[in-house]
Order: sequence, then structure tokens, then C-alpha cells
Amino acid sequence: MHRTSWITRILIATMFALTACGMSAPAGEATKVIDGAAGAGEPTAAPLDALSGTLAISGAFALYPMMTVWAEEYQKLHPNVEFDVQGGGAGKGMTDVLAGAVDIGMISRAIKPEEEAQGAYWVAVTKDAVFPIISASNPVAAEITANGITQVTFNKIFITGEYKTWGDVVGKPEITDEIHVFTRSDASGAAEMWSKFAGGKVQDDLKGVAVNGEPALVDTVAKDPLAIGFANLGSTFDLTTGALVDGVIAVPIDANENGSADANEYYKTKDEALTAVASGAYPSPPARFENLATKGKPTGLALAFISWIVTDGQQFLEPSGFVELTAEQQAQSLAKLK
Repeated sequence: MHRTSWITRILIATMFALTACGMSAPAGEATKVIDGAAGAGEPTAAPLDALSGTLAISGAFALYPMMTVWAEEYQKLHPNVEFDVQGGGAGKGMTDVLAGAVDIGMISRAIKPEEEAQGAYWVAVTKDAVFPIISASNPVAAEITANGITQVTFNKIFITGEYKTWGDVVGKPEITDEIHVFTRSDASGAAEMWSKFAGGKVQDDLKGVAVNGEPALVDTVAKDPLAIGFANLGSTFDLTTGALVDGVIAVPIDANENGSADANEYYKTKDEALTAVASGAYPSPPARFENLATKGKPTGLALAFISWIVTDGQQFLEPSGFVELTAEQQAQSLAKLK
């Protein structure tokens, strides 16, 4: 249910009033002002339906499908606004925005201090999570779905490489099938979050065969019975049916290490996963906030669009496999945009 209150709308109106005078639009934007009655020669912000221009956006595969939804819905309100949305990974989004190649970067991880030092300005717009995945044809799938995998075991698979076989994972030495570990080759927020959960510090700490892009990684795991990898919620579950994507299983994380995949640890539908992430039952990391970044504080069309995402745009999140900001988180993001 959409949570935007009348207070939020007043905050947005105030924000635009404060930024209208002397506003300089980033490259690729067209910000309209009209003469008003506030004072001779003093411009006032045009109505939002007068917005026009093009926003270039790139970055995280995790946010890419959500961004296409937001862009489509925003164009219904403002038909003179156009979008150029590209994926490529969180690293590309940050590189592009800092270089001035795009107006907005989609960043599926925390913003680094060195990026802030270069001018990156960010706000949280939703919450998402990374899920470990195996092939539905895995030879020990029954044991894994019944017992789950602990954080320590994930560390021995993805970070130290100590576990080499699926027998090592389930405690059956007689099972000698080799684990095929897959990770991401592109700079990925999902990979960084998964590395941190598994006991690493950065994406490069992950072992495994590197695959470019999340769609390719999910497809690779689905087709290889001995594979293990990771993917964002929206790529792990079919957003149309709500079921798991064909060919994969979301591995239960045995967070309490009781040797059993409890009901709140094993997710077979999108709704179960969303509930776990929203409630905090799913560990963080690999749950994390998704952010939008600009070079410097956003103004003009970028400011208008991001403000809409934080407020009215929240209503489109859940159907697309994302978690809405809480009222407090929404207020924090709006405060950063003021």
C-alpha cells in the first residue's frame, strides 16, 4: 500500500520551491521555469507536468528492471520526459555517474568513502537481497533444502575454497561430486554483498568461475547440476508467477545453525522472500539497500524523478520483487534531497 502522506507532499513542494531559483540543470536535462508573482524577475518552479528532458541512467542489474518500471510510470505522468536506461553492474553505474556520462547511477551496495570524496551523492530508494542459488538438479538438493547451509559452510565454498565436493557440504564423504562455484566478472553490488556475508571484504575475495551479468549467472547455475552461485531476489523468483525461476533453488541459509532449514529460512515464493527481507528475518548482508547516486546533490529533472521514486514510486516496488522503504527510511531519503 502506498504510504505517501500529505506531509511528504508538502516537503517535496517546498524542496522544489527552494531549488527553483538559480537552478542549473545537469547535462542532458531541461528544467523549465516561469515568471511568477513572487517578485520582479524572480522565477518560480513550473508545474511538474511541464517537466521535459532526457535522463541517462546506468548501473546495477538488480535495479535495472525496477528502473524500467519507474521510467515507464513516470512518463505516463510527464510524457515530455525521456529515459536512456542501461544495465552493466553497480561499478559501471558509479563510474559513469562520476564521469558525468549519466545523470543517475544505480548502485546495489553501500557507497564507498572514496566515491563520496569524488562527488557521489546518494539516497536509498528500496531494499533488496541476494540469495544463494543451486540447480534444481543438484544431486544433494534434498539434503540442502532440508538442512540448509550455514554461513561457515558458505565461507568454505566461496572464500577459502576449502570445500571441494558436495559431500563436504552435506557431511557425506562418499559423495564426490565436485562443487562448481560461479561468481560475477562485472563489478557487482550483489557480488560484494555476497562476499561480505560469506566472510570476505570485497567482490574479488569470491572464488569461482566469473560470469558477466546476473542473467547469465542464473542461467549457468540452472543448467549445471553441480553449480552454486547467487542472485538478487528479482532474478531468483519469477515476478509473474511468484515461483522460483525454472531450474534453480534458493538455498536456505541456516542462520541459527541448528542443522535444519526452518520455515522462516526456506523461501519457495517471491512473497515469502519479500516478507523475510522486509521483516529483517533474512540476514543483512546479503540483504541491503539499493541506492541512486548523482554527481553532487541532484537538481532539476534528476531531483524531480528521484523524489518521485522515494514517494509515489514506492507503490510499484512489491510487484517487481523489491521492498518498500519504511516511513522512517523514506523520510531520511527525502531529507537528503531537500
